[in-house]
Formats: sequence, structure tokens, C-alpha cells
Amino acid sequence: MSKKAKQEDITEEQIPANETENTSEDSAATETKEETQDTRTEEEKLQDELKGEKDKFLRLFAEFENYKKRTTKERIDLFKTASQDVMVAMLPIIDDFERALTHIEDDKEAEELRKGVLLIYQKMLTTLKNKGLEVVEAKAGDVFNADNHEAVTQIPAPSDDMKGKIIDVIEKGYKLGEKVIRFPKVVIGQ
Repeated sequence: MSKKAKQEDITEEQIPANETENTSEDSAATETKEETQDTRTEEEKLQDELKGEKDKFLRLFAEFENYKKRTTKERIDLFKTASQDVMVAMLPIIDDFERALTHIEDDKEAEELRKGVLLIYQKMLTTLKNKGLEVVEAKAGDVFNADNHEAVTQIPAPSDDMKGKIIDVIEKGYKLGEKVIRFPKVVIGQ
């Protein structure tokens, strides 16, 4: 072999080695980029998952707070109106006491009886007021409102200014807390 041929053999042997090195460097760089992308992708996935879990947690926490507020309000309302059935059952008794007091006042001989009935009536009213019972105010001359009064009947108004107004209150109305448990029964002028 000539000298020139030997150099070509050496050069040819070196070239493939160089190309192999470049190829391995390129593949190493590509692998590093892929690992970085995989790592970033992994980090981004974890960040997204963390954001999702935080969102779930905040929603669950808010839902639980709303539940606590709602149940607390329902419990308070229940305590306020728990005695509603008893109060409604007591209203006719109050009406009877008021009728009895009206008739006893006419009889002068029953003064002691009137005092005793009045004492019991006041004590019962005080006890019921302490439990939240209130009278719904309605008096003759007030404007009739269907949301606040129950019209029993209509009669011709004694004067033009009494049209659409309350002429007489038949039965008092009562409310327990903010809830009306019996509307006042009234007679209105037409």
C-alpha cells in the first residue's frame, strides 16, 4: 500500500469515529432536552394537580361553612317556633279570658271575681309574652291590608273616609317571633 492509501484509510477510520461522536453528543443533548421536558411536564402536572386539589378543598370548605350557617339558622328558627302548636292552642283561652273580663266588668257584684280572673289573665299573658308571643296591632280606622289582616265580612261604611278601612276587630291577631300565627279577624267598610 502506498502512503496515500494509508492516509485515506486512516482518514476514513477517523471520519466514522467523529460522526459517531457527534451523533452520540446529539443524542445525549436530545435525551437531556427530553428529560427536561419530561421533568417540566411532570412538574406542570403536579402543579395542575395541586391547583385542582386546592380548588376542591376551598369548595368543600365553603360548602361546609354554608351548611353550618344554614343548620344554625334552622336551629334558631326551630327554637323560636318550637312552641307554636302550644301557643296556637292557648289563643282561644286568651280570647275566652278577654270575653269573661268584658262581661264581668258589667256585673258590679262580682268585683272580687273580676280581680281574680284579671290577675290570672295578666299572668298568663306575661308568661306567653316572655316566650315570644306578641299581639298584632289592628284597630278601627286602620287601612285594611290583606297581607296583615283577615277580613271576616264587609259592611257599608258609616262614612266615606272609612271605605276600605277596618270598622271593627273581631279577634286579635298574634305572632310568635316574626311569624304570624293568627291574623287579626276584622270587619271592613265598603
